[in-house]
Amino acid sequence: MKSKIVFFDIDGTILTENTLKIPDSTKRAIKKAQKNGHLAIINTGRPIRSIDSFIKELGFDGFICGCGTYVEYKNTILLSKQLGNNISKAVVKDLRKCKIDAILEGEKDIYYEEDENIISKELLKIKAHHREQQLYNGATWDSSQIDFDKLTIWTNDNSNFEEFYDKYKDIFEFIHRGENFYELVPLGFSKASGIEYLIKYLNIPFENTYAIGDSTNDLSMLKYVKNSIAMGNSNPLLFDLVSFVTKDIEDDGIEYALKHFSII
Repeated sequence: MKSKIVFFDIDGTILTENTLKIPDSTKRAIKKAQKNGHLAIINTGRPIRSIDSFIKELGFDGFICGCGTYVEYKNTILLSKQLGNNISKAVVKDLRKCKIDAILEGEKDIYYEEDENIISKELLKIKAHHREQQLYNGATWDSSQIDFDKLTIWTNDNSNFEEFYDKYKDIFEFIHRGENFYELVPLGFSKASGIEYLIKYLNIPFENTYAIGDSTNDLSMLKYVKNSIAMGNSNPLLFDLVSFVTKDIEDDGIEYALKHFSII
């Protein structure tokens, strides 16, 4: 039997967005898939730096992070792409000029503005979580060696999004995640590019590729793999674009999907 490889998004896919917990059925299903000889890979927009320890402790075979800017397999880093110090500093300058909130996400560090300069309540909530989980070590936008892979931004009534977009549209893909929420990924990188890189490295047949997600930033990987799965709690835009729609995350959706495809 040739190994199948399953790519899992994190938020809303294996991790509930309300309780921030991984259902027991999901843990059980992932372990059983691996016991059956298959590979379980995280594929997330998060940088490796902000993946919670309880997720890593599940024993995934590898990680694709930062929307394809970082690839790790069996604790070996295969790919790591940063923007560089000069571009990173220029982005900070323009974020401030255009009054846009952001999390600057890198392999080594996550960079935040000081709390009093942040308008987005959602961003403040994420920052507090990162502090609580000891994922944030205090790096700020003014760090002299700032160097990140990608970023997420939140606009507000005072933001000049158009100016920022016009300047960086040839550097980043702007993935619209909500009313005022965007994920910015360097052009040429995506969750799909990470999959392509890893399956070539491992020589996995394309027909043995599976991906499970719930959000618009999962579209690239869902469109790329042979077998695409949307969670029942997904953004409805995904439902007509995938091979299979499983149940909600809290209704044993991962386990149901892996059984459907005879992975477990």
